[in-house]
Amino acid sequence: MQLRRSLYALVVGAVAMGLTPMMEAQVKPAPPAQSPLAAENTLPPHRTALIFGQKISYYDSGSGPTLVLVHGFASQARFDWGNVIVPLSKHHRVIALDQIGFGGSDKPFIDYSIQTYVDFLGEFLRSLRVEKFDLAGESLGGWIVANYTMQALAPANDGKFALPKPEKLILEDAAGHTSLHSVLQRIPIAGNLRDAAGVAIVFYDKSRITPEFIRESFAMKLKANDGMTERLLVGNPETDKEVVGKNLAGISIPTLVVWGGNDELVPLADGKDYAEKIPGAKLVIVPECGHAPSLEKPKEFVDAVTEFLGN
Repeated sequence: MQLRRSLYALVVGAVAMGLTPMMEAQVKPAPPAQSPLAAENTLPPHRTALIFGQKISYYDSGSGPTLVLVHGFASQARFDWGNVIVPLSKHHRVIALDQIGFGGSDKPFIDYSIQTYVDFLGEFLRSLRVEKFDLAGESLGGWIVANYTMQALAPANDGKFALPKPEKLILEDAAGHTSLHSVLQRIPIAGNLRDAAGVAIVFYDKSRITPEFIRESFAMKLKANDGMTERLLVGNPETDKEVVGKNLAGISIPTLVVWGGNDELVPLADGKDYAEKIPGAKLVIVPECGHAPSLEKPKEFVDAVTEFLGN
């Protein structure tokens, strides 16, 4: 009888020490998917500059040659560039601004157009006394920096409001090849949680679009309070006159065109056309990537940019 009790106790102990952890391991939930967005506490603190009487919020990190980053439509510096600011700042001074009307910058009720953003970018650079720099733009930001560069390199660019001239240009899935509306009308203006889920169109890997990421993106939009800017920009017919496809030969500085191979918003054909029409431009296609390589495939983006800039 005593032996039977001892054997029973031994079996129970084995179950308690061995089988139970195995069962727990089988039912342990998988860790949550990592958010595609960089955590705010991993980024440098925001700075502000007063441009034409309006507050412009921006990141300024690192030292070395200056690289200026311009985000896209319905976005802000943290969303488009948050994953690449820190690695790029290892070799560069990286300046990433929230454009007027977006993110943490002021949102005046004005007639937003591509020229509006060119004017603000020029004054922003003059205010920070940035003279030698490379310039990068994503999506709408790519359209803006392409337009900016053409104006900055034009012979008529002189006087007190002359645009500082970039030395190199980087276009990431840039809009502006055709009408703005054909692109922007496909981007949900996130006034509700359902529309916020439309951010999935930016990604190739839809598994990255978790409920937590949608909540985080929606919270960012609510905090930014930039829905009116988006509607004003989409509704401005002047933007259709500002397409750059026919004028790209005027970009005479070294140019890198980086494109997601599976972009659902701005097709790869546009990227190839940018690369063909800009003299000497280099095209890098990031496979299995959507509209924003800097967000979805940051390592590949940083590698391409670092090689292009010569570091």
